Amino acid sequence: MNPAEPDPATFRTLSEALRLRAERQPDAVSHVFLRDGEEPARELTYRQLETAARARAAALHEAGLSGGNAVMLYPTGPEFVQALAACWLAGVVGAPVQVPTRSRGLQRLRRIADDAGTTTVLTTSEVKHDLEERFGTLPELAGLTLLATDTVPDGPAEAWPGLPDPGPQDVALLQYTSGSTSDPKGVLVTHDNFLHNAAETVELWPAGSDGRVVSWLPLFHDMGLLFGVVLPVWAGLPAHLMAPEAFIRRPARWLEAISRFRGTHAAAPSFAYELCVQAAQEGKVGPGLDLSSWRVAVNGAEPVRWQVVRSFAETFAAAGFDERAMCPGYGLAENTLKATGARQDRPVSVLWLDSAALGEGWVSPGREGDEEVVPVVGCGSAVPGTTVLIVDPETGLACPSDVVGEIWISGPCVAGGYRERPEESEETFRARLADGAPGGPAFLRTGDLGFRHEGELYVTGRLKDVLIRKGRNFYPQDIELSAERAVPGLRPNCAAAFSVDDGLSERLVVVVEADGRVLRGTGVETLRESVREAVLDAQRLVVDDVVIVRRGAVPKTSSGKVQRRACRMHYLDGTLDAVPAG
Repeated sequence: MNPAEPDPATFRTLSEALRLRAERQPDAVSHVFLRDGEEPARELTYRQLETAARARAAALHEAGLSGGNAVMLYPTGPEFVQALAACWLAGVVGAPVQVPTRSRGLQRLRRIADDAGTTTVLTTSEVKHDLEERFGTLPELAGLTLLATDTVPDGPAEAWPGLPDPGPQDVALLQYTSGSTSDPKGVLVTHDNFLHNAAETVELWPAGSDGRVVSWLPLFHDMGLLFGVVLPVWAGLPAHLMAPEAFIRRPARWLEAISRFRGTHAAAPSFAYELCVQAAQEGKVGPGLDLSSWRVAVNGAEPVRWQVVRSFAETFAAAGFDERAMCPGYGLAENTLKATGARQDRPVSVLWLDSAALGEGWVSPGREGDEEVVPVVGCGSAVPGTTVLIVDPETGLACPSDVVGEIWISGPCVAGGYRERPEESEETFRARLADGAPGGPAFLRTGDLGFRHEGELYVTGRLKDVLIRKGRNFYPQDIELSAERAVPGLRPNCAAAFSVDDGLSERLVVVVEADGRVLRGTGVETLRESVREAVLDAQRLVVDDVVIVRRGAVPKTSSGKVQRRACRMHYLDGTLDAVPAG
């Protein structure tokens, strides 16, 4: 570490981290924002960030918002980072939310504002104008005050005396859960939670003096927030940021930015790596790509798919990508973000397991290529200080190795609970082992299923989404993966599998998105039959109904996770926009 740089281990809060970096390395770059995901449009140094944050903090304090909550509604860009830092300085607890483009997003915004107990929405003047133009007459906006922070001049920053630093246990952010299995809930994430999670992340994946993040992840989501905002402030790890839309429109932009700006750390869900492979296969990745600087490619936020890990490494080996850089991880908002991760500079762990045994809850090794054998990717282990257990959700007893159970976590990154939900907080954040000593450690019940093998965590699915057929458990993501591979051209992460009860029996339904090109080449009925055959061949399951919908029709969370329950609800009430046959 440069002697002029502050030591992150001494930071007590995020606001203190920002102030010390602005004092001791004022001209070091904290963020670079990429126009259209390509060329730098604006840089922020630590001094510029702290100055802009102080000005906005003064305005928030003058508006009487200190000590309260506020929804944060920003696209990816400098204003989000400056406004979030302002909230830390002014003692405002921000609740980041995706900018709504449809009425459904506006409804989520209102539910979050009501849950957070606030009528204040911090945003930009452009977003404010757009919302008022498009949704001004809708009841969801009634009573909300839209405050544009980008109109605040930097001048008042010097005159504002500031407020005392918050305490480490004070809430730094309301991180709303993605809502993949329920309504979004506000997780109370403290400064201490963030600092410990950042410390664990850097301990697991060291950055070095040349470290830099390249990210397209949305900043309102926990993974994008940690890598795009917290690590630059806490660890001095500069970030090059692009809008998520820039990546989705052309995935190669992410790889090109890593190549151009010599990125060392980048994180994304499995589907993003799969989109990059598809782009390369379709000739949409240009020559001259150099990924040799990429040391940590975090793969998380959804089940890590072995075929994607292998195909990405094979596809980009010629561009200098080292397969040992791929680092699967597991985490969730209730644990701030990261809980476990595979260390860099080692191959990804994969187990080939008998699918029937796995469905019954235990691990039985098989051979790659055999029928009824599936790959499960390891997500590494926790760093010292965090404990991860596998627990039988029915008995509350810890499971032995190689037995599937619910993942429980204890440690300094576990948040304090959900805002104003004492019963749910008690059930989720303060679980105790049935045979544990009174006063023993409390655990976070994640609702996720997995097992441990030789000390490493393997995630198998979601407790509430598991499908049961003939006494066996089937994970919907496995069925969805088979459906997505039924015909060429179907996009990853665009299918939903769930069961419905028709009064006589449980029926398996698979909903699959298809764009016009696939539909013209295949036809609806042929596509439906191909999905049935693919699931029958891979899972030995008969699909009772296959519904083909147009691109974008499968409901997803703000972080891109498929909302199976919402999809099931639309199926039952007849509001799925199914593509008619013929």
